[in-house]
Amino acid sequence: MPEKNRILVVDDEDALRTVLSAELEGEGYKVSSASDGAEAINVLKSQSFDLVLLDIKMPNVDGFEVLKYVKENQPATKVIMLTGFADLKNAIESKKLGAEDFISKPYDLVDLLTTVERVLSGV
Repeated sequence: MPEKNRILVVDDEDALRTVLSAELEGEGYKVSSASDGAEAINVLKSQSFDLVLLDIKMPNVDGFEVLKYVKENQPATKVIMLTGFADLKNAIESKKLGAEDFISKPYDLVDLLTTVERVLSGV
């Protein structure tokens, strides 16, 4: 049986991070989480992931900074940006910096899981 993908969930909203992690684990993924960008970068320094689900607006270090770190240090890791600020400017900036996709909050769980599977399969 193939090893399930490793996903890092980064969001400063505890409830959202907990629910999202539980849902992904329920789908069979190996999930870790971080509550802000600085913590995410620390986790990424010691572990590698197949995918990072990354909130854009966070205290301390924002999602764009984490995205830059991932693309410079772990270029094989895919990134999906999550944001409650679903404006075109953030989507364009995310893509420019190398994100594979962009999902606005509140998201539909089925859509999110479909996007995760699509990005991980490289389709």
